[in-house]
Amino acid sequence: EVQLVESGGGLVEAGGSLRLSCAASGFTFKDYAIGWFRQAPGKEREKVFCITNSDRSTYSADSVKGRFTISSDNEKNTVYLQMNSLKPEDTAVYYCAARRGWYWCQAGEYDYWGQGTQVTVSS
Repeated sequence: EVQLVESGGGLVEAGGSLRLSCAASGFTFKDYAIGWFRQAPGKEREKVFCITNSDRSTYSADSVKGRFTISSDNEKNTVYLQMNSLKPEDTAVYYCAARRGWYWCQAGEYDYWGQGTQVTVSS
């Protein structure tokens, strides 16, 4: 059974940092890509950052470039999203998702999803 479990969300002041984790199980981790997506109230789900585990190629949304980084630990089957210089507009539920192969950072291309973790950035 495929499982993705996010953790690390919380409440932080603007300018602060958080690190989200996505722990995966139930599939061959290195054969998959992991994407981070977020959804704010009343808005559509948007892509944030995606990584292909086999070669660690990545894609990041323009809105997070220079502030967020992604990393993958194939030994721990975990992907991390380091979020620095957080802004109130980063407030959302963050989801990790998995798809087989390369990252193709579009939500509709991902087959497995975690339950999400809330990130709230206060101004």
